[in-house]
Amino acid sequence: MANTPSAKKATRKIAARTAINKSRRSRMRTFIRKVEEAIVSGDHTNAFAALKTAEVEINRAATKGIVHANLAARKVSRLNSRVKALQA
Repeated sequence: MANTPSAKKATRKIAARTAINKSRRSRMRTFIRKVEEAIVSGDHTNAFAALKTAEVEINRAATKGIVHANLAARKVSRLNSRVKALQA
């Protein structure tokens, strides 16, 4: 248990940051799920539009340090290739 005032403040800050990070991670996953649902439905136009919005969210999460930059790039790349496969 935190005893000093600075340790108590640090605990409060950590809790606040954790809540923000959890919210951002959840938001990113929601956008990814929307792309995957559009891919499953087979609608290329809808999937492409969902991908563009998801790509922004994924990159924002990487910028904010929620996920690693390489993970963000990998997710965008794999989603992009799946959306392109719908077009063919």
